[in-house]
Amino acid sequence: METNIQTVEPVIIAGLNTGQEDFDYSMVELAELAQANHMEVIDRIDQVIDRPNPATYFGKGKVEEIRDVADANHIPTIITNDELSPSQLRNLEEGTGCRILDRTALILEIFATRAQSKEAKLQVQIAELQYRLPRLQTSASERLDQQTGGGSGFTNRGAGETKLEMDRRTIQHQISHLRQELADIDKSEQTKRKQRAKSAIPTAALVGYTNAGKSTIMNGLVRRYGAAEEKTVFEKNMLFATLDTSVRQLTLPDQKRFLLSDTVGFVSKLPTHLVESFKSTLAEAANADLLIQVIDYSDPHYKEMMETTNETLKQIGITDIPMINVFNKADKTEIEFPILEGDDQVVISAKQDASLDLLVDVIKKHLFKDYVTTTLLIPFTDGHIVSYLNEHTNILETKYESNGTLLTVEMSVQDYQRLGKYEKN
Repeated sequence: METNIQTVEPVIIAGLNTGQEDFDYSMVELAELAQANHMEVIDRIDQVIDRPNPATYFGKGKVEEIRDVADANHIPTIITNDELSPSQLRNLEEGTGCRILDRTALILEIFATRAQSKEAKLQVQIAELQYRLPRLQTSASERLDQQTGGGSGFTNRGAGETKLEMDRRTIQHQISHLRQELADIDKSEQTKRKQRAKSAIPTAALVGYTNAGKSTIMNGLVRRYGAAEEKTVFEKNMLFATLDTSVRQLTLPDQKRFLLSDTVGFVSKLPTHLVESFKSTLAEAANADLLIQVIDYSDPHYKEMMETTNETLKQIGITDIPMINVFNKADKTEIEFPILEGDDQVVISAKQDASLDLLVDVIKKHLFKDYVTTTLLIPFTDGHIVSYLNEHTNILETKYESNGTLLTVEMSVQDYQRLGKYEKN
């Protein structure tokens, strides 16, 4: 009988404290990343040092300590809090006798197992290949050492160097091919985005730290305001539960419509290759009329998470889009909720209807601030216009006069420009 039990690998996490203020927070996050990759952190080893050792990352004594702890606990893998150079990886593996997984490689492993759509899989593959490319030298050098051990060293070394160049060219060719595939998919997505833009429906994008509750908010709003065919998105209490961007149309009770997208979550020290690869996925945020930053208010490091989100958005060129801050998971704190703070901050619990209603009120104030309220007199012969207005606008009052239907309507600028001829003077 088959089982789906996931094997948990014991690991040690290790990091250098070179004076950075957020060191402890980044190590806590590293442990959570390991857990998200089905690993169990058995021990944590820190070293306070001015700068990393260029050869081994840690100092000599600390490498020996890591090796001893790993041996005593039969731990096969060490995870470092920073991305290591190829020589540091090789020397640490030799010094500890363990597999070394740096922070970048760990995140890449998580993304590789979570990618579902073809687009996400391509993005992860590109990032993995870009990570591997400069590290080919490590394995190639080992082959050269073995080859030059015999009598005919010169001939063998040339063959090894040729193999290294072949490996590089192969990976570069793979990257080019995958990028072309990704570009083809992106063209299709761009077409969809242009079609949505033509519909004049405003768009909002959920952004923020991984596991802050973006998908929970998306699903809560879809259940309340989505059409029957609108599906909820995958949600789970773990880092990077989903990598794919989902877009859903929501229709509010006053007939206002907007598109809501749920984007991939961020994390501190997100590998540059991944940020570059996921730019196309984050295009929904880049083209949004409003960004909704979701923050886990129950996490003591929420301020650092907000800073990471803002820095990542800046890194991918998203700097001039209005944003509201949604402090989520208030039910896990002693803070009162739901409450509105100013015009662009709300404190909520995504699992509470009253919180979702407050959030929608704030979203409406931003997305529909240009809506026009006017009075239209529609002749009885133009009944189809009345039907359209009932279906697509917010009817505030309806009266019937001898020469037509008198409607007080709240409508988009586009509808007003098209139907303003019916405006009653």
